[in-house]
Amino acid sequence: MKKFKGKKWLGWTSGIAIGLIVSLGFVSAGNEERNFSIVKNLDVFYSLFRELNTYYVDKTDPGELIEKAINAMLESLDPYTTYIPETEMDDFNFMTTGEYAGIGALITQMDDYVYISQPYKGFPADEAGLKAGDKIVAIDGQDMKGKNSEEVSIKLKGPANTEVKVKVERYGVDKPLEMAIVRKNIQINPVPYYGMVENNTGIIILSNFTHNCSAQVEKALKKLKDQGAEKIILDLRGNPGGLLDEAVKVVNLFVPRGSEVVSTRGKIKQWDKIYRATKAPVDTVIPLAVMVNRGSASASEIVAGAIQDLDRGVIVGSRSFGKGLVQTTRNLPYNTKLKITTAKYYIPSGRCIQALDYSHRNEDGSVGFVPDSLISEYQTNNGRTVFDGGGISPDVVVPRDTFSNIAYALIAQQTIFRYANVFCSQHTSIPTPEEFSVTDEIYNDFTGYVLSLDDFKYTSASRERFKKLVEAAKGEGYYELHKKEFMALEEKLNVDVSFDLGHFRDEVDDLLGNELLKRFYYQEGAIKYALKDDKVLKKTMDIINDDAQYHGILTGSVLSHAGDRLRR
Repeated sequence: MKKFKGKKWLGWTSGIAIGLIVSLGFVSAGNEERNFSIVKNLDVFYSLFRELNTYYVDKTDPGELIEKAINAMLESLDPYTTYIPETEMDDFNFMTTGEYAGIGALITQMDDYVYISQPYKGFPADEAGLKAGDKIVAIDGQDMKGKNSEEVSIKLKGPANTEVKVKVERYGVDKPLEMAIVRKNIQINPVPYYGMVENNTGIIILSNFTHNCSAQVEKALKKLKDQGAEKIILDLRGNPGGLLDEAVKVVNLFVPRGSEVVSTRGKIKQWDKIYRATKAPVDTVIPLAVMVNRGSASASEIVAGAIQDLDRGVIVGSRSFGKGLVQTTRNLPYNTKLKITTAKYYIPSGRCIQALDYSHRNEDGSVGFVPDSLISEYQTNNGRTVFDGGGISPDVVVPRDTFSNIAYALIAQQTIFRYANVFCSQHTSIPTPEEFSVTDEIYNDFTGYVLSLDDFKYTSASRERFKKLVEAAKGEGYYELHKKEFMALEEKLNVDVSFDLGHFRDEVDDLLGNELLKRFYYQEGAIKYALKDDKVLKKTMDIINDDAQYHGILTGSVLSHAGDRLRR
């Protein structure tokens, strides 16, 4: 090991720390100060942990302490550099491949139990007869009361072709139901739906960029063209991203071979790379629109950004998440991994869509306000102005829907989920997604159900603001002076559940209809129902059906929002 010039060797440095440093290649020639700092701090950490483990008054869990230390260290860097312990490897593999071994169902926690939220059509849970709303009371004879979703999930997963016995309680059925389910390798299709939304317009919904998802998109695209699609809408809303290679392949379906899609640049220069379309495309001229929102991140933003920068299609929706960082997984001992940010990616115009400030995010983690001083201009192939600074700004912005407080309360307290259990016990069928609507009869029944609940609680937005007003008034001494007026106003602002259910029926209708359609027609049915009244889709169809507007946006002769500096 190279000696540190000007420093006395730390005589108390442990052999373990030195060996670790050497084996991992931390020490490098020509950087003595940094080498000394690494050795010093690793030895301090080792010594601290040794003393803590030996002398702390209560028994400690070494694995838990180290994991907390690791996570705290990584959190100081960026939100995407994370440690993946052995217990989370199945979830990590599922995120990258879309595959796991289990029964094929989504689960949700409610009260003291975990419930089946949605069985995937045709998978073991569905074939065994499990239904959404089933309460899991035991697995292989073990009581599941008090178990959380992660604990239940571990029990349900296991090697393919092994059996798991699941006991459930179903609303309206007197006795528990017990089912023997044979686990299988579950491959979730990253394209949950594709179809025609008009006589000549097809839509492809891509939910994740998992392994081989581009092949599923290509399959859907070719089938839609065979069905007469002359225009294509790619829906990336809520798609959190995934594999960079798959994003490149999806763009390749629509752009000429050789087109630059994205480039990556990081500390390790030999890892820098330009990704180009390498295969013959499916269609380079068909009118294309891509829908995005704040939930569209990473690989989704590569696709949307490349399509925008190459002027290949129109982007519609709301500003995307703002994640322009590339992660690489590195193997660690004992079947653990480090997912580490190794580069930033740049789309064809040269811009990086990474939010410039990690610390100022929206509540959902997406990019927040970015000052103009930090934003740079770039040009698309056709000379349109676009900006960096965080996220993809759509060519056509459709304002995001915001839910009322009562809608949030219905979701958070799983009231709609519980009502669907009651509804399904009383109905064996409902109309198809194309024909279904939440009738007055259904909605009145739902309203009566909500009003009958003693535990349904919520506060209105007005009351939330009133509380802040009272706090400010008390701080300034006005509250006592006008106490009667404040109390009178508070009385008028008391929530009326029945009134709010009527006033906000449109948005509650959507939530209720979505849950009921999932129960009878699975995920595909819920998607078809949602698309019927999708204002972003309607706006997208208006644009793609107007040749002058569509081509005007791409050539820059029609004003778009892609170069808008305004931030959310």
